Amino acid sequence: MELFIAPNGNDTWSGRLAAPNATKSDGPLASLAGARNRVRELKGLGPKSKSPVPASAPSEPFTVWVRGGRYELDEPVVFGPEDSYPVTFAAWRREKPVFDGGRRITGWRTVRVHGHDTWVAELPEVAAGKWEFRELYVNGCRAPRPRWPAEGLFRMEAAPGLALPAGWGKGGQTEFVAAAGNVRGFRNLGDVEVVYLHFWIEERSPLASIDTRTRRVVMSRPSRTALVGTHGSQLADYYYDNVFEALSDPGQWYLDRPAGRLYYLPRPGETPETTEVVAPRCLQLLAVLGRPDEGRFVEFLRFQGLTFRHTDWRHPSHDGARVLGASDPESAGPAFSRRQSRGRTAAASQAACDVPGVIAFEAARHCALENCTVELAGWYAVELGDGCRNLRIVGNRFRELGAGGVKVNGAAARDQMPVRETGLCRITDNEIAAAGRVFHSAVGILAMHGYGLVIAHNHIHDLFYTGISCGWEWGYQANVSRDNRIEKNHIHDIGQGLLSDMGGIYTLGVQPGTVIRGNLIHNVRSAHYGGWCIYPDEGSSHILIENNVCHDADRQAFHQHYGRENIVRNNVFAFGGEAVACYSRADEHNGITFSQNLLITDGKPVYAAGYQHHLAERRFRSDLNLAFDVSGKGLEVKDAGDRTLTWAEWVGLGQDTHSCTADPCCRDLRRRDFRLRPGSPALGLGFTPIDLSDVGPRPPARRD
Repeated sequence: MELFIAPNGNDTWSGRLAAPNATKSDGPLASLAGARNRVRELKGLGPKSKSPVPASAPSEPFTVWVRGGRYELDEPVVFGPEDSYPVTFAAWRREKPVFDGGRRITGWRTVRVHGHDTWVAELPEVAAGKWEFRELYVNGCRAPRPRWPAEGLFRMEAAPGLALPAGWGKGGQTEFVAAAGNVRGFRNLGDVEVVYLHFWIEERSPLASIDTRTRRVVMSRPSRTALVGTHGSQLADYYYDNVFEALSDPGQWYLDRPAGRLYYLPRPGETPETTEVVAPRCLQLLAVLGRPDEGRFVEFLRFQGLTFRHTDWRHPSHDGARVLGASDPESAGPAFSRRQSRGRTAAASQAACDVPGVIAFEAARHCALENCTVELAGWYAVELGDGCRNLRIVGNRFRELGAGGVKVNGAAARDQMPVRETGLCRITDNEIAAAGRVFHSAVGILAMHGYGLVIAHNHIHDLFYTGISCGWEWGYQANVSRDNRIEKNHIHDIGQGLLSDMGGIYTLGVQPGTVIRGNLIHNVRSAHYGGWCIYPDEGSSHILIENNVCHDADRQAFHQHYGRENIVRNNVFAFGGEAVACYSRADEHNGITFSQNLLITDGKPVYAAGYQHHLAERRFRSDLNLAFDVSGKGLEVKDAGDRTLTWAEWVGLGQDTHSCTADPCCRDLRRRDFRLRPGSPALGLGFTPIDLSDVGPRPPARRD
C-alpha cells in the first residue's frame, strides 16, 4: 500500500495521490506525523478506533513516499509500539526531502560592530524569553560563535586550593586565576562559557563572575575533575566561548539574548538576499521509542533517503533539555531512569556519553536508517538506546555535528536486565565527518554496552577524540560487549592536538569474540599524550587484532594499557612519533601475543614500555615480526625506567627470536603505500598481504 507526503499536501487528505488533484480536494499528506497517523487509522488504530487491536490488519506493507522539499518541524516526530508494522518512509524517486528543525532568519539591517559591517536581526521571541538558540547555520554550514582566543588556548595560572600534581578526580572547583592579559569584562557575562580541557574530556561552564583586577574567574558549575591538563602536572588549558567582544571574523555570529538581537558578520560576497541563515528550534527530530519493561517494542520501521538538519544543543545534565529516548526517564521507564541517573550529574563525561541523539531509537527491533543524512546538528546524529536489536544504520552521511555520529548503549551486565540489553545491530558504510564541534570528546561511533555489533566500512574523519570506541567496563568484570566486529573502517585526522588519550579504535573491558580487522587508521594527533591508532585500554581482553594498517600517530601506532590474552597479528604499524608499539602496564598474565606484524619506524624505538612493566618479562610475547628503520639507525627497544636496549639485547631476552630486521620492500613508504613487492622478506615470515581496496563505504550494490 502506498501513501505520499508532500510540502503542498494536507494531513486531512487521503495521502493516496502523489500530487494534489485538480480540485484540491485530495492529494498527499503534509507531514511525517500525518503519515504516521494515517497508517494508524488504516491499521484500525486511529482516533476513531475504540480498540487497541485492529479489527483487520492490512495485508501488505506500507511505503510512504516522501516528495522533495522542506518539512518544518517544531518538535520531534515520535513513533511508539502501536506503530509496529512494515512501513518504509522513503524519498520519492530522486527527490530530496528535508526535515528541518530550524527557521530562516530574515529582516537584516547593517550596522558597524567592532569596525566591521555586521548584519543585525531583531528577534522579539528571543527578547521575550520564548526562544534561545546556541547554533546558527549559514548556507549549509555551521557558523561559529566568537571565542577568545580566536586560535589556540589560554592556560590557567592558579586554581585556589589545588596543589599540583593532581590526578583524575578531586573535582568540585568553581574558580581559577587567569594569567595576565587573559581576562576582561564581558557583555552578557552569564552567556559566556569557559571551555576547559583536561585529559580526554572537555568541560563547559557559564561564567558567574570575573574580577579583572585580581583575574579571578568564577564558574557557575563545579568541575567534574581537578582543573588540570596532562597527567595532572599542569593546570588546564581553556578558551572563552560566545564572546561578543571577540566578534571579528567573517562567518561568526552572536545572539544578544536580553536585547533579542542577532548579529552576523558576513563572509565576502554574502548578501541578505542570497544568504540562507537558519536558527534551530528543535533539539531532536525523530524518535522511535518502545517500552521494553512492558515487552512492547517498535518493529519494522524503515527510513530511507531522508535528510534531517538544523538542530540545537543543550547539556542534558544541566540545561533542562527535554530529551526523548535513552536519556529520558519519562519515555524509558522507572528502571532505566534509576540506572541512568548516575550519569546525568556530571558536567562532562568520557566520549560525551551523556549527550543524546538527534534521531533516537529505544526498544526498537528490525528497524533501519539507510541512505539518510543528518547534518548541522547539535548532538550525536543517531542514538541506539536500551533494548535495541537488529537495527541497520547503513549508508548514511553524518556531518557538521555538535557531538559524534552514532551512539550505542544498552543495559550493562551488572544491571541484570536482559530485555534492555542492546545488540545484533549493523552500523556500516556511513560517513562521519566534522564532528565534536561543541562536545569535543565525542566519538565517531560510540558502542558502550552492546553485543554482536557489526561496525564496518565507515569513513570517520575530522574529530577531536576517538574514531570508534567499543566497550564500557574498566577492568576485568562482566561485560555485555562481546562478539563485536570492527572492520574495514577508514579513520583519519582525529585528535587534532586538542585532547589526549585517544585511539582511532579504542576498547575497554573483557570482550571475547571481538575482532578488529582490516581497518586503515592514520594521522592521529594528541594534545599532550596518547595519540594512538589502536588502543586497547583498561582490561581489554580476548580481542583479535589483525590485518590493520596503522601509521602516523604522534605517540604510537599501537598501544595497549593493560589487558589479557589479546592476539595482535598480521598488521602494519608504522611511523609512531615516540615508538611503533607500546605496552604500558602488565598484570600477572600474558597480555599480548604479538606476531607477524610489520613494524616500521623512522629513528624511533620499535617497542616502548610504560609504568609498572618490563617488556622483557613473558607477559608480552613477540615473534615472527619484521622490524625496519628507514633512517638506518639501529633498531632499539625502550624498556621501563627509560632503559634502552639494542635489538640484539632484546632478542637475547627471548623476544622476537625468529623475527626479521630487513627492508619489507613496500611499494612507496614516503607515500604510505605499504603494499609489498614480490620477494618481500615479510612473506617468508607468514605475513599475508593486506587488501585495502574495499576500506570505507561501499557502493550500495555491494553492501550486506
